[in-house]
Amino acid sequence: MKKQNHDKLKKDFRSFYKVLIIACASIGVFVVALMYLMKNPDVSIFKSSEPNSEIVAVPVEEDDFDKVENGIHVRTGFVEAPGMMETVQNCTNCHSAKLVIQNRMNKERWKSTIKWMQETQNLWDLGKNEDIIIDYLVTNYPPQKKGRREVLSNIDWYELKD
Repeated sequence: MKKQNHDKLKKDFRSFYKVLIIACASIGVFVVALMYLMKNPDVSIFKSSEPNSEIVAVPVEEDDFDKVENGIHVRTGFVEAPGMMETVQNCTNCHSAKLVIQNRMNKERWKSTIKWMQETQNLWDLGKNEDIIIDYLVTNYPPQKKGRREVLSNIDWYELKD
């Protein structure tokens, strides 16, 4: 009786061992295939031969590109003033106009910011346009002393009752 139980246990262990080896081998093949596809995605079966995106050209009239309405440059939101086009041409190549407008600085801070962009961000030499751009920004977007929010006024306060 003990020998039969021992033989049955051996047989069960062998079948379990075979299943375990097949499962480990399958997982290993899957991991190797996944790593290969991660390294070389060109062989993926999900890659289509045609691009999924489409380029749509929006017709822009020449007049609309530099159009100014009510003293505001429509495309960028810059105030129309001397130096606006130099600022548009040099600043909006890398930035949104809103980023330029929100950074209200004085002349010295603009100079140091431009110098920093030239040293670390590959900004080209602005030449004579540097003074024109700085004057435009300081004149039309001067620094403001403003806290996080306006001071509350005209508030009817009430007392909390216990």
